[in-house]
Amino acid sequence: MVDSPGGNPRAAVVGTGLIGGSVLLRLRERGIDVTGWDPDAATRAQGRARGVPFPDELADAVRDRDVVFLCGPLSSLPETLRVVGRHAGADCVLTDVGSTKGGVAAFAAAQGLTGRFVPGHPMAGAERAGLTAAVPELFDGAAWVLCPAAEGIERFRTLAALIIDVFDARIVPLAPDVHDSAAALASHIPHLLAGSLAGAVAAADLRDAVLGLAAGSFRDGTRVAGTPAIRTADMLLNNRDQVLAQLGRVTAILDQLAAALRAGDAAALVGQYQRARGLRLALLDRELRAAPRDFPLDGDVGDELAYLLSLGSAGGYLTRCVVADGRVTYAGHLPATTG
Repeated sequence: MVDSPGGNPRAAVVGTGLIGGSVLLRLRERGIDVTGWDPDAATRAQGRARGVPFPDELADAVRDRDVVFLCGPLSSLPETLRVVGRHAGADCVLTDVGSTKGGVAAFAAAQGLTGRFVPGHPMAGAERAGLTAAVPELFDGAAWVLCPAAEGIERFRTLAALIIDVFDARIVPLAPDVHDSAAALASHIPHLLAGSLAGAVAAADLRDAVLGLAAGSFRDGTRVAGTPAIRTADMLLNNRDQVLAQLGRVTAILDQLAAALRAGDAAALVGQYQRARGLRLALLDRELRAAPRDFPLDGDVGDELAYLLSLGSAGGYLTRCVVADGRVTYAGHLPATTG
């Protein structure tokens, strides 16, 4: 990375809606020299009104930066990555916050940017959109996926340390395809289910009566239906194959529940909901154990990469990444039941 005055990295955030704006505000809050850029002139003006430099030209925003966060819509990421890769310095770390990783990772490889680009996805959000909705604490305690690659392992280490220190997030290292498959069930299909339930009620004759009765179950079940529709459609289409593949698991359970209900099979219903309750309780009360490792910086990165990817795919995460004295040290954590 560039040798920045005072040792702090110089950052840029490209695309300053809810996620990008929250990244930008947290960086500024932590005293990091940050510039913003957005294709919308009104958003750039809002950013300047908050005291953040927002150049009119993208090239000016990313030049001489040490790290650039790409935070625009999923469909815009490949072209934005191509342009930023051309204007940012060769040592600049590039990352994104998109909710799918396979496509942008493949594009980066085709552009020869794998050594500079670390695909990322903070698992945080809100129903609102835009810079006016951004808050610096959005990522506190959140899982933040990073996709390490052998060619860009130094950039991964740098970025992991920065995100842990600045955003108080935990790093989940995953391969792009594993991320997309897991995200389909963890995030994308819940949007389909929320949209289905809300859509069914919207079209029902009893719409207003339902809304009059709606309490926690309905609010929780439809919360993400409040996400801006264009953002949800972009997310689903960009992970279409994995969403459709994993959707079969969900529809199979729905079919089993419907069959049990038609048959009056209480035992089958109880069995399904006991399994579901167990999963819910596991989410709310995850027991973890320490799984630290350290690796030489000048060694074969294969062991390091294997550790990182196995940690993330097993449901673990990192809370520390330190490079010192020729070694990198990770504070990893794994579910207590993992062997």
